[in-house]
Amino acid sequence: VQLQASGGGLVQAGGSLRLSCAASGSSNNINAMAWYRQAPGKQREQVAAIITGGITNYADSVKGRFTISRDNANNTVYLQMNSLKPEDTATYYCAALRWTLPILWGQGTQVTVSS
Repeated sequence: VQLQASGGGLVQAGGSLRLSCAASGSSNNINAMAWYRQAPGKQREQVAAIITGGITNYADSVKGRFTISRDNANNTVYLQMNSLKPEDTATYYCAALRWTLPILWGQGTQVTVSS
């Protein structure tokens, strides 16, 4: 299984972006998909996750602004990001999880929010 992330870019504060993570192949070891982000000098943090049953979880910092979803027919996970803030600036990574642990990473996609 490989993950291909896309959709990052430069946006003004208050704007929106949608990230996509396309998975090639499948694995019975994957229970959930998630988006992480890492800003310069900071640890990588989980932003949002969606488990096989469709239940979602969000970091407090993005609740109400970000929405994770999945298109099972196309093996793609999305992260809709609205009301973006400069502090959302980071490299965003999609990941496949085995329970709560990332077992596969996609390449990062840069999101830059200007004030």
